Amino acid sequence: MLATPCKFTLVAGHGEGGTPLNAFDAALVEAGIGNLNLLRVSSILPPSTQLSRDLEIPPGSLTPTAYGFITSSQPGQVIAAAIGVGIGNPDGYGVIMEFEGCCTKDEAEARVRMMVEEAFEKRGLTLREAHVLGIDHRVEAVGSVIAEAVLWYGSGE
Repeated sequence: MLATPCKFTLVAGHGEGGTPLNAFDAALVEAGIGNLNLLRVSSILPPSTQLSRDLEIPPGSLTPTAYGFITSSQPGQVIAAAIGVGIGNPDGYGVIMEFEGCCTKDEAEARVRMMVEEAFEKRGLTLREAHVLGIDHRVEAVGSVIAEAVLWYGSGE
């Protein structure tokens, strides 16, 4: 059985590269997560998980994450990604939503906030707090953005 994370943080980054994968990697490095092995998870924040501004995660760690990203090779195009985490009852679970698109940071953040609100409404939960982080980037040649909720465990902070 896998351990259940008890901490989370939000990160975002943008970058350019010679290929789409290099642009994505540059965005990961800029977000501070370029040296982790990301395990993409869906939209549920485990019960009683606490926000931590800085998580120290050893390089190469298998790291549960929920993220939105977009990569583009259209110079001048504005791309954005946003992540939103909603928390209800302090001992209950939360919801993570991600968004990516051709828009500004503000538009992406507004969209993901609405997504978190709708997810809580559909579950019949009361949203007590929401954490949202977005980023945008004007593509020069090949650009990428990522916004991510990084989940982690009791040690390593």
